[in-house]
Amino acid sequence: MKFGYARVSTQDQDTQTQVSSLKSAGCESVFKETASGGRWDRPELHRLLGQLRVGDVVVVWKLDRLSRSLKDLLMIFERIDSSGAAFVSVTESIDTSTAAGRMMMQMVGSFAEFERAMLRERTKSGLDAARKEGRIGGRRPKLTKRQQEETVSLVTAGKKTSAEAARLFQVHPSTISRLLSTR
Repeated sequence: MKFGYARVSTQDQDTQTQVSSLKSAGCESVFKETASGGRWDRPELHRLLGQLRVGDVVVVWKLDRLSRSLKDLLMIFERIDSSGAAFVSVTESIDTSTAAGRMMMQMVGSFAEFERAMLRERTKSGLDAARKEGRIGGRRPKLTKRQQEETVSLVTAGKKTSAEAARLFQVHPSTISRLLSTR
């Protein structure tokens, strides 16, 4: 039996293109999922892998739909292989029922992991450059430095309680608690 697996990363995306390609490739059943390719906890993928029997074929539209991590990809291929099934990627023309297909799958998987590592490096480099320019990511503080100092002095001097200081500056009491715990 041919099983298809279609995955998108966000709710904004649609699996329809993948599903129609998988149906054209002869898939009798298609498992659809919305999850990151870097995550291992994908219920539909595990449900598919749990159903595999000798002679079955797992078909994906593109290799990165299965996983973006070489380690996970190899683990998935090991599970497919140990169940006696084969793997086919429609776009990359990979078919693991052949020796050449198994070698090609390993090479393409290596490139997918390389691209992910490069993306991570570019992101880190961009964040480092922004920090050097004085731009810090994340949410802006609810209180200015002056308000933080005033809050700490009011609460530590006993003039206001944490809850009163929170109402005074119109913030949640947990904001005041976090502020006091760092001082």
